[in-house]
Amino acid sequence: MGSYWLVGAGGLTVAVIGGLAAWYGWSPHRRLRQRVIRLRQARDLFHLRREHLEARFVSLASRSGIPRGLEWSDVDFQDSVRFARERGTGNLRALVGVTVRFRAIEGGGMEDVDMVERSRAATAVFLYDTDAWTTTGRVLFNVNPEQAIQRFGHELETVDES
Repeated sequence: MGSYWLVGAGGLTVAVIGGLAAWYGWSPHRRLRQRVIRLRQARDLFHLRREHLEARFVSLASRSGIPRGLEWSDVDFQDSVRFARERGTGNLRALVGVTVRFRAIEGGGMEDVDMVERSRAATAVFLYDTDAWTTTGRVLFNVNPEQAIQRFGHELETVDES
């Protein structure tokens, strides 16, 4: 009678250990699936809120005082978006190519500079924290989104968009 109890306890132990091993074995796959789902949700939300985010970006970036002596006169956003992940935190970023045009501020010392009227290529940066997209108005001049990811490769990694 006692030996049946030992066999039953042993079988239960093996089942518990096997279950824990399976759970730990699948844990990375579960995290990967959750990451993919989070990316899809974030990407969909970005496209839904894009117009509002762009307006917020222009408002914040144009008040930054960069470059000195100029004011932002127009910003054209490209259609494509590059998504990247911060290596340290895992937070998502959306990078959108923009063309920015400026005009000289009267008395700002840039009125006689011919280059003021030229369009500037840049990248607008958008942040996804927790469950919402936002922007600080950060702009990276003279780089497109792909170049921005390369330049900040120590901080950012490209997110597979498939």
